[in-house]
Amino acid sequence: MKVTVVGAGAVGASCAEYIAIKNFASEVVILDIKEGFAEGKAMDLIQTATLNGFDTRITGSTNDYSKTANSDVAVITSGIPRKPGMTREELIGINAGIVKEVSTNLVKHSPNVTLIVVSNPMDTMTYLAHQSVDLPKHKIIGMGGALDSARFKYRLAEALDCPASDVSGMVIGGHSDTGMLPLTRLATRNSVRVTEFLSEERLEQVKEDTKVGGATLTKLLGTSAWYAPGAAVSALVQSIACDQKKMFPCSTLLDGEYGLKDICIGVPVIIGKDGIEQIVELDLDEAEKAKLHESAEGVRKTNGLL
Repeated sequence: MKVTVVGAGAVGASCAEYIAIKNFASEVVILDIKEGFAEGKAMDLIQTATLNGFDTRITGSTNDYSKTANSDVAVITSGIPRKPGMTREELIGINAGIVKEVSTNLVKHSPNVTLIVVSNPMDTMTYLAHQSVDLPKHKIIGMGGALDSARFKYRLAEALDCPASDVSGMVIGGHSDTGMLPLTRLATRNSVRVTEFLSEERLEQVKEDTKVGGATLTKLLGTSAWYAPGAAVSALVQSIACDQKKMFPCSTLLDGEYGLKDICIGVPVIIGKDGIEQIVELDLDEAEKAKLHESAEGVRKTNGLL
């Protein structure tokens, strides 16, 4: 299994590190446009191999896509990150051109690759990747929902004062501060609905804290987060590499599912060796359906800026 990560910044380096440490990939290639930057990150990471006990080969390259040839999976993290006060949507002008060029070059050298899009605004960048390259729709995945769901479970565990491993829950909808739909009604603690433990007011606070999870970290850090995004990507890549068929909420191109067409938005999917192997349609209540369609309208407005 060969994995390419485009973008050697904090998110890309974190992706490469988690993928390498899990030891399921034979090779990880890091690519960046900044001279020597990817090579330096790769060298730094490979020097941890004996300390962290992994055998994954890690190489870096400055904008040479031939080094990515025959990749099984490629992760697109390139583009500018958010700064405090910025929305993900404000990044579209610069990041759209980058994502189009990157996805085109990746598929040119790896025609059977599965693309995982991380660059923001993520749903729109995933949609742009579909427009830019000739890949089956199940081969293009937007990462956002996997990250949003991890943040949701963190907030639920915090509210419940319990280990995060006790908690199950997911976030669907657009990967934006206003578009996320944390499904509090369906969230559980060891199969017991969290509504049995938490008040409606506390659950509403969990929901709101989840929706601004990225903005909260951007304000604290001065830039976008990287550990949790990197871990979310590595979980998706591992599910593909090991054919785990795990369920994650991911941005995928819908064709009638949930009453939506010609849009990439976060819904639960099964991830295996072929990428998105199944779209799972949840039995949403009327309020949840309305919020999902409202979120979709927001994504369509951003898509209109392409």
